[in-house]
Amino acid sequence: MAVFAFSVAPMTAGESVADQVAEAVRIVRESGLPNRTTSMFTEIEGSWDEVMPVIQRATDAVGRGGHRVSLVIKADIRPGAADGQIDSKIARVEERLAADQSETGHS
Repeated sequence: MAVFAFSVAPMTAGESVADQVAEAVRIVRESGLPNRTTSMFTEIEGSWDEVMPVIQRATDAVGRGGHRVSLVIKADIRPGAADGQIDSKIARVEERLAADQSETGHS
């Protein structure tokens, strides 16, 4: 299992890339794989064989119209890890922060 974070955007589309990025996010969401989008990256969870074709389709969609495309990919690859790492990794950090706050009274 792995969690991939990627950012894809056309490099020659002018000031706003929202339409192209929205199409890429639509492709990720339609994949059915666990995912989330933030202001900087889209995260998607699955195996290499599941995730890489989705990233490729998203990249191809952003490049339609002859745009040069910037693609950044980061992966946390954990063989044998249970599904749900996209959420459980964050939950573990939040638990530690909550424990720290209750011990010190600081947020």
